[in-house]
Amino acid sequence: MAKEIRKPYFWEAMLVVIFLMSSLLFNIKVLEGDAQIPLVLSAVFAGLMGLRTGMKWTEIEEGITTGITSGLKAMIILMIIGMVIGSWIIGGVVPSMIYYGLLILKPSIFLVAVCVIASLTSLAIGSSWSTAGTIGVAAIGIGTAMGIPLPMVAGAVVSGAYFGDKMSPLSDTTNMAPAVTGAELFEHIRHMVYTTLPGWIIALILYAILGVKYASGAAETDNISTVLATLSDSFYISPILLLPAFLVILMVYFKIPAIPGLIGGMIFGCIFAVLFQGATLASVVSTLHYGFAAETGVEFVDELLSRGGLDSMMWTISLVMAALTLGGIMEKTRMLEAIVEKILTFAKSTGSLVLSTVLTAIAVNMLAADQYLSIVLTGKMYTPAFKAQNLHPKNLSRIIEDAGTMTSPLIPWNSCGAFMFATLGVSPFAYLPYAFLNLLSPVISVIYGYTGFTMEKLKPGNEPITVATTNISK
Repeated sequence: MAKEIRKPYFWEAMLVVIFLMSSLLFNIKVLEGDAQIPLVLSAVFAGLMGLRTGMKWTEIEEGITTGITSGLKAMIILMIIGMVIGSWIIGGVVPSMIYYGLLILKPSIFLVAVCVIASLTSLAIGSSWSTAGTIGVAAIGIGTAMGIPLPMVAGAVVSGAYFGDKMSPLSDTTNMAPAVTGAELFEHIRHMVYTTLPGWIIALILYAILGVKYASGAAETDNISTVLATLSDSFYISPILLLPAFLVILMVYFKIPAIPGLIGGMIFGCIFAVLFQGATLASVVSTLHYGFAAETGVEFVDELLSRGGLDSMMWTISLVMAALTLGGIMEKTRMLEAIVEKILTFAKSTGSLVLSTVLTAIAVNMLAADQYLSIVLTGKMYTPAFKAQNLHPKNLSRIIEDAGTMTSPLIPWNSCGAFMFATLGVSPFAYLPYAFLNLLSPVISVIYGYTGFTMEKLKPGNEPITVATTNISK
């Protein structure tokens, strides 16, 4: 007789969480290793706990494959972005972006400018990843030349990129959150202004304060002059080389899917490498695979430009796969559900309900390692609770964006954090203190929950629409 399958007990689910957190902390801090092995071991532990509940191995395996499948598109984009970066460096696109950026931007306003430019770009195209892969890569190069710490630069990029990822009607997360909770798209966007705009303004003020330290300095001026001279000597620099970046942004804006849009940008980079930089076909293909190896004679410029390529993304992809394996098991075995049910027993007031929702979205980002699962699972789990407290569904949709969308790039093993690490070359743990908008959004959301500010009640005749879910990836 087959063993009856039961829902995991709360303590069983929490054992997996404790095992994950402790193994990550020990391996990263004590052994100075990476997150992959702790994630794999945690997945094994979660699988054993699943077997304990009566679930068969074939069912757990199904959870693993479902989890990994949900991130396949993201992993494909990662590989393409690696090739795009390589082709844009050998083609002179990135060097030209850095060159003109150094001519136009001043160190004192650089962080503010980066955040604003990234915000406007992501708002226009609705993609944090495309923004980071274009504007972000150039910003890292410019910031390096100006002597600005890269964690600060990456933090400004991430804040700006996720401003648009959250607020743009073209963004998948912006469409997914109201679909899951039963809110209306533009009503959802308008409601997010209350938390996003104050956070964005505070972030810009903080970046302006940080920029004061870099307002002047002979060392930075000399550094910039060296970079400008090195780039002009090593590459053909021209405004026409900015065309691939502009075309990628244009293609995404006109709703051409991310993969063909990025491939188009990669092809332009390869063509420009041959036409303008005199590269051979063999060197272009090698760069697409292994990345660009700069030999300018200036060490820090070589370090800056020696990057990209398909191979450069393999470490990140292994991290994403390990994390999604754990997330798939925890979802399939209903461990996440067991944790949320326990949390809801303490969520009696509006403030505690909002806090619980925020913490759950962050926890799913950490455990399931996927931004979309954070939005979908949290939205589905908390919709009945918000309805029971007569709260409009746009409150829930806003909260899961404030917490789910905005914290995803702050977690190194989350697909978004892994992407930013691979693209910008800065660990999420390093840029986390400077990703001001991402940090402020969930805090402001919780404050509104406890004060009741903008927490609109559900009026008669304004009930939620039928909940829909979507399984997509960046």
